Formats: sequence, structure tokens, C-alpha cells
Amino acid sequence: MQRFETAQTKAAVLTEALPYIQAFKGAMVLVKLGGSVMEIEANLESVVDDIAFMRAIGMKVAIVHGGGKAISRAITASGHEPKFVAGQRVTDEETMEIVRRTLNGTVNPDLVARLSKRGTNAKPLHGNWLFQARKITEPDRGFVGEVVAVDTRPVLEMMDAGIVPVITPLATGVADGHLYNVNADVSAAALAQALKVLKFVLVSDVPGLLKDPSDPRTLLSTLHLGSIEKLKADGTISGGMLPKIVSCEKAIRAGVQKVQLVDGRMQHSLLLEIFTREGVGTEITE
Repeated sequence: MQRFETAQTKAAVLTEALPYIQAFKGAMVLVKLGGSVMEIEANLESVVDDIAFMRAIGMKVAIVHGGGKAISRAITASGHEPKFVAGQRVTDEETMEIVRRTLNGTVNPDLVARLSKRGTNAKPLHGNWLFQARKITEPDRGFVGEVVAVDTRPVLEMMDAGIVPVITPLATGVADGHLYNVNADVSAAALAQALKVLKFVLVSDVPGLLKDPSDPRTLLSTLHLGSIEKLKADGTISGGMLPKIVSCEKAIRAGVQKVQLVDGRMQHSLLLEIFTREGVGTEITE
């Protein structure tokens, strides 16, 4: 009897998901992966399972990933100490090479391999092939830039061919042609804007936007653009959440329909957010 009830529960979940599956078939969705989610095997495997499922039902999925912890480990292994100013990595010439090597040669191929293992056609796409950046001078952190232009053609061509592009947050400098390190949230949001994706989902190691960062029960399930300035003023949106929310706001104003912040530490949070009525994170809407 219990097995029968379990099977019925699974069938009910699939039935609830059906209208969402129908609505999202052929839709463009951008997933940004970052935080400790990429460091914990069970969490990363769960997220990759979700992305493979999304592609299998016909969604056009692109991924932009970070890799900050892996980069810091590589810098330490080289005999140097990672340095940050205002939350972003100081990136001199030597550090830039470590960033490039770690993202393009370690983090990115690992994600591609995990997706390929699940039968998903995934390919690497280095960010400097599509992002152009201007150097950030205040404060000056070296080769750290902000995205000023996006060439969407490689991404669109891959998605139209049924390929999941796995993209690094690197860019080419518009003034000097040098390689630049770009905040992964910011580069993902810039791509979401340029593609005008149906959904832009940021998967990290926080439940979403919390009124009290120490209390998960204070999760804001919906955030309207009109509330953002007030929440910035009272400190609810601050620290590492600030560039995320600012980037998400720009994406929505540029035509992205919905943006979601989800906690990758929760098993299958990506599917729960997209394919259920309740969702599990913070949805940002106009």
C-alpha cells in the first residue's frame, strides 16, 4: 500500500509540473552557478541533474559559472595569497593567468563532463569570446572589468543546435584587448539581458533574499523592483547580495521576464523553483 501511495505522490508531482514543462519547452533559460554549491559534490550533482532534466524536456539552457574558491586554492598553491578589495579579487597579470587557467582548464571542463555523463550535449564557451569589458578604475583591482557588450551569436547558435553552452566569466578589454576577470553574477546578468531569456536563475549557497541573514524563516519569496531601493537603504540588500540584486534588476528592466535566486544546497532546488507552484527561493519581478 505504501509503495502505491509513493507512486501516486510521484505521479502528482509530474502532473503539477506538466503546465510548466509545456510552457518552458523551447524557452531560453540562463543558469548561473556559484558559491559553495560548486564545492560540495552532492549539491553540484543535484544541480547538474536538474539542468540535464531541463534540457531533456526541450528547454534551451545556458550556464555561466563562477569558481572563486577553486581560484583562491590555485593562487595559494602558487605561493601567493588571494587579495580582495570591496568584495572583488585583485587581479594582476600573474593572477589573471591563474584565473584563466583555473576557469577554462579545471572548473569549466568539470561541469561539461558532468553534463555529458548524463547524456546532455554540453560544450565549453570561454567568456572572452562573447563578453567585452571596460576596466573598473574605482577601485582599481587590476584586470577586473565590467561588461559593456555581449556577442550572443555563439550562445544562440549552440542552443539552437541543442547544445548547453557552459560559459566562463571572462572578458576581452575593449580598450586594450587584454583578458579581464568579471564578476560571474554581473556577466551572467549581462548575458541574460542580451538574450532576453524567459528565466534567469542564480544558484548559490543562500536561500534567497533574507530580511535577517541569520534567519532562513525571513526569506522574501517575492521581490518587486519597486521595493529594492528601500531594502538597500535599510541594509537588507547589502554585501555580496548587492551586486546580485542590482544585476537582476537591470536584467528585468532590459526584458528578462523573471529572475530567481535559489539555494543550491537544497536537493533539486532548481526544479522545485521552476516546476512547482510554490517555488523555494526569491522570485524577482517587475
